[in-house]
Amino acid sequence: MQLTILIAVLIVLTVLAFVYGRKRALVTVGGNRRALHSMPSYHGWFVALWCGLPAAILLVLWLVLRGTILDGFIEDALGPELAAAGPEMHGALLEDVRQLAAGNSIAREPSPALLAAADRYSSLQSSADAAVLVIGLVAAALGLGFAWRKVGPKLRARNNVEAVVRLVLFLCSVVAIVTTIGIVLSVLFEAIRFFGRVPFWEFLFGVQWSPQMAIREDQVGSSGAFGIIPLFTGTIYITLIALIIAMPIGLLSAIYMAEYASPKFRNAVKPILEILAGIPTVVYGFFAALTVGPAFRGFGDALGLSVSSESALAAGVVMGIMIIPFISSLTDDAIVAVPRSLREGAYALGATKSETVVNVIIPAALPGIVAAFLLAVSRAIGETMIVVMAAGLTANLTANPLDSMTTVTVQIVTLLVGDQEFDSPKTLAAFALGLVLFIATLVLNVVALHVSRKYRERYD
Repeated sequence: MQLTILIAVLIVLTVLAFVYGRKRALVTVGGNRRALHSMPSYHGWFVALWCGLPAAILLVLWLVLRGTILDGFIEDALGPELAAAGPEMHGALLEDVRQLAAGNSIAREPSPALLAAADRYSSLQSSADAAVLVIGLVAAALGLGFAWRKVGPKLRARNNVEAVVRLVLFLCSVVAIVTTIGIVLSVLFEAIRFFGRVPFWEFLFGVQWSPQMAIREDQVGSSGAFGIIPLFTGTIYITLIALIIAMPIGLLSAIYMAEYASPKFRNAVKPILEILAGIPTVVYGFFAALTVGPAFRGFGDALGLSVSSESALAAGVVMGIMIIPFISSLTDDAIVAVPRSLREGAYALGATKSETVVNVIIPAALPGIVAAFLLAVSRAIGETMIVVMAAGLTANLTANPLDSMTTVTVQIVTLLVGDQEFDSPKTLAAFALGLVLFIATLVLNVVALHVSRKYRERYD
């Protein structure tokens, strides 16, 4: 509650600091803006930053370190229980204390020591949050007073504000880079652990996927086969079906919107088309499972074909509908970017509209079109919900699109759902699949970038 109050007060103080800092800058020069080194708004931002930034930094540091600091205080109260439980239960006991302090129930009957530790934890948390509230308000007041005194004609407010903005942008880029590196390394290290138990070549070229591992020696139905060929076959097959649906529709709709449609029609229809990109994929999955799949099965029965209720064809068709806006929008941007001078030159030589589109505009926009197709492939490969609901979970190595199939992303979700032991090959296989999928999509994106750069035409 105290932290919520601090955030609300900081927002109000920052807004007021901006308003009155801007007014003070004008007052110091008698309303003559030209006498200021920087615009009045920069003075307002200067005061607002000095008011809100120190307290915000303090708040972020406390939110990051609060758990560690409070855990250290309550370990003394749990000394006997921690010693009896052992090091492996240390984290579980601390989590029980945090849950009890928050008013939640735990899976076991809490001991008197746990209840006492929870009361102490709750009391320490309230006291510490109140202290942070007071310190944060003092820091905001000190920063406000310092900046207020600095406002004047000679203050280089713009330089100071832009320096802070550059620092924030730099920190954001560092966070993005560090996060990406952390994700890659975490997946890589867990994949290395998996390959220490399952041979790499068996994983990469095996034709059977059955990750069930036997817990006991007499357990049956646990083959422990980790060949990813069926998974990648299903991924590529469903992606190809989606592209067969989406590529011609997306390309032709983009050509019509960019070259043939009237501005009024374009402005009305293009946003409607792009609404498809905003529909959650689970909605597409329901549509595939409840409408498209049964429809295909009914058509198959009418033709005497055996169609599974969960088929690669249903998943691929619905996935193709989903990625139409990606291809259409990116291709439309590439076509619109072609200079008008090329069109006028083709018309001057006697070319018709269709000849200009086929022989001039499409070749000029080819890099963007190819990049749109490859990005759509990456989007289709990473799709999960549609495949789960429309294609099933069975890893079949088949060329029949009427059978059920599964993909890499679906198996990653399946392996990590529920209570899993993160030291078993079954769970570690998810990280190996993620690493291979990451490499595959990275290669596609690099190819798209290379094609775009190699065939890009520069027009003056």
